[in-house]
Amino acid sequence: MPPSNILISACLYGLPVRYNGSEKARLQHTLRTWRDQQRLVVFCPELAAGFDTPRPPAEIQPQHGRYSVLAAGARVQEQSGADVTERYLLGAWLALEMAQANQCRFALLTDGSPSCGSQRIYDGGFRGQTLPGVGVTTELLRRHGIEVFSDRQLPALMARVVAVDRTGG
Repeated sequence: MPPSNILISACLYGLPVRYNGSEKARLQHTLRTWRDQQRLVVFCPELAAGFDTPRPPAEIQPQHGRYSVLAAGARVQEQSGADVTERYLLGAWLALEMAQANQCRFALLTDGSPSCGSQRIYDGGFRGQTLPGVGVTTELLRRHGIEVFSDRQLPALMARVVAVDRTGG
């Protein structure tokens, strides 16, 4: 069985694609082996959906107290008030398509993002406050069986990849 591929947020890979034009390359040393093995599939759902860099900050707005865009109909809104939910959904579907086309069993995504958050997201008030929750892309990938890890969970991802590679499942 071929080794498990990993969908990775472009900003974690070191590309300056975050909403403010920055990157989060602090994982570069750790990811080098997977990169050398050609297991990393670099993707940014927001760029794929047509957003520019830089772009206005966006946060998930709860619906009936729930922050799930897919399950509860929450919306993604820019700080200006513009509703960008449909573009975030498009980015999520494009990420899923990319992951499936490249046999990605795992994803390593940037926590806090309305697309990629897997443990925490911002609370929708644009005050810098976070709460437990997941972004649109994470929610969709998990629904389709892809294990999503945040940039804070790299040791757990490494352990899962080794286990799956060893056992094939």
